[in-house]
Amino acid sequence: MKFSTRTRYGLRALIDLGVYYQGKPVLVKEIAKRQNLSERYLEHIMLALKKSGILRSIKGGKGGYMFLKEPSEIKISEIIEILEGSLSPVECVEKKEICKKSEYCVARELWCEIKSEILKYLEGITLKQLIERQKKKNQSGKNIVFYEI
Repeated sequence: MKFSTRTRYGLRALIDLGVYYQGKPVLVKEIAKRQNLSERYLEHIMLALKKSGILRSIKGGKGGYMFLKEPSEIKISEIIEILEGSLSPVECVEKKEICKKSEYCVARELWCEIKSEILKYLEGITLKQLIERQKKKNQSGKNIVFYEI
């Protein structure tokens, strides 16, 4: 399973926002610069996160983005589902009616189990936990800028 750049960049941007938030909105251009991302592309991602109720935006010269929900309340599974969509590895997991064999298909059972395990794992991690991990790395001399592998 591969996650899109939209999801990867969105998660990085949220972590960055959490690390650099100091009681005032953070500009998209600052996040984009630190993360080496396209500001225009990142703005689209941030709008999706705003529409979902995770972020709020402030307009104007002192504007930018802030968390609407506390990072401790935001599960990584929620972020991925907002930006990526369903975590189902195959379509028949969500829509069993598309396949006549789904009721008797052990492969579908496997896909359902995989989705369940992935969700269980991602629901056990909050955005706050990742922000705290990043802050520790920053304190140990690691650079905040993420590079694609």
